[in-house]
Amino acid sequence: MAKLSGSFLVCLLAFVFCLSAFVFLESTTTLRLYSIIKQQYYSSRSFNRNLFPPDFIFGASSSAYQFEGAAYLDGKEPSIWDTFTKNHPEKIKDKSTGDVAADFYHRYKEDIQLMKQIGLDSFRFSISWSRVLPTGKIKGGVNQQGVQFYNNLINELLSNGIEPLVTVFHWDTPQALEDEYGGFRNTNIVKDYQQYAEFLFKTFGDRVKNWLTINEPLVFTTIGYDVGLSAPGRCSHHVGNCTAGNSATEPYIVGHNLLLAHSAAVKVYKEKYQASQKGKIGITLVTDWYTPKFNTQSSREATARALDFSLGWFLNPIIYGDYPKIMRSIVGNRLPKFTKFESDLLKGSFDFIGLNYYSANYVDALTPSTLNLSYHVDMQANLTTERNGIPIGQPTRTSSVFMYPRGIQELLIYVKDKYNNPPVYITENGVSDPNTLSFNETIMDSTRIRYHHDHLTYVLKSIE
Repeated sequence: MAKLSGSFLVCLLAFVFCLSAFVFLESTTTLRLYSIIKQQYYSSRSFNRNLFPPDFIFGASSSAYQFEGAAYLDGKEPSIWDTFTKNHPEKIKDKSTGDVAADFYHRYKEDIQLMKQIGLDSFRFSISWSRVLPTGKIKGGVNQQGVQFYNNLINELLSNGIEPLVTVFHWDTPQALEDEYGGFRNTNIVKDYQQYAEFLFKTFGDRVKNWLTINEPLVFTTIGYDVGLSAPGRCSHHVGNCTAGNSATEPYIVGHNLLLAHSAAVKVYKEKYQASQKGKIGITLVTDWYTPKFNTQSSREATARALDFSLGWFLNPIIYGDYPKIMRSIVGNRLPKFTKFESDLLKGSFDFIGLNYYSANYVDALTPSTLNLSYHVDMQANLTTERNGIPIGQPTRTSSVFMYPRGIQELLIYVKDKYNNPPVYITENGVSDPNTLSFNETIMDSTRIRYHHDHLTYVLKSIE
């Protein structure tokens, strides 16, 4: 297996957010229990952070809607996720909402102390757009209580030696913008997003030195606008149980506007704030690793296609200024075009690329179809997690996640080779568990211990 080059290695070592020094923070309870687990398990293991270079950073990641709670307190207005969970409880497995979530809004000081005890170097969180700008627009006024919460959070992190990494947008479009013009289905959002991002840079950039414009545009577009299982819950009738949407066009329109919003935010940061604030800015992308199900040309081509339709959809424009050629060929005029100005603005619009990796799939080809079009039909790839009845990796309690740790190494090398060796930060990696585990089960959490141990082992192999 090829090794990563020196320039990639430095970037990888300088800033890695693995969630893997402990656990994926599905709940604050998990974080509170981990301080005990860490002492009882990791202190006796030879595999520890000392194997990594001293500038390798371990951290945790969260998002506003999943973590903060306080959904309607202190001037915050609804986001599309507040609306979605209220209107479509049937699409949430346990019918829960983010009204309280992990109550981080009220318990952040307690949790930061636990982060410090665990030994985290950094904490990634997102800012709720509608908490700081209730209407989604600067001209609609600033919610100073929301701004004060994030000021307090950032200051508390820094005073405890924990660096903040801030995500500008983690899927929670203000409902006001969704109602006014359709949110990310409309190019109007690019200007509103840029102004929102600039407000964050201006307000918090004296202390925040690492920014992510958008988290996982792939998931936001496909699950929200292709299959309709997350906010805002749009899809074609032939795809799912949605009241409105078009799975053949809306994912691509939304993805296009996300990219334009990203490049607009990066432009204003680099032109007006980066020199004085001395920070960095990037975007977080996600993909599973894909491997051919069969030793056939069609399986290999389908695997390449799956990577282009997932990772390449957003990384290709940021590196090369346009979508992958296979997407242009298959999707045709349903895939929006960039002007030369937009293309030039996109190329190189990052200081680093965030990568989220969890699991892997086998891939085989699907017969092309012109009927009942959707993003997943366009991909012409059948994704499965087993071959000849054998799963691709050890199952976990998360049904979609199988342990395939070498996939993280293969993904890093793929990005290095195909996309000109960009700086890469691993911004998410982990596996969740239900909160119903007993205390003893949580301490003996062998599944997640093995998951993180094995993935970190392959990260080490990548940077040797």
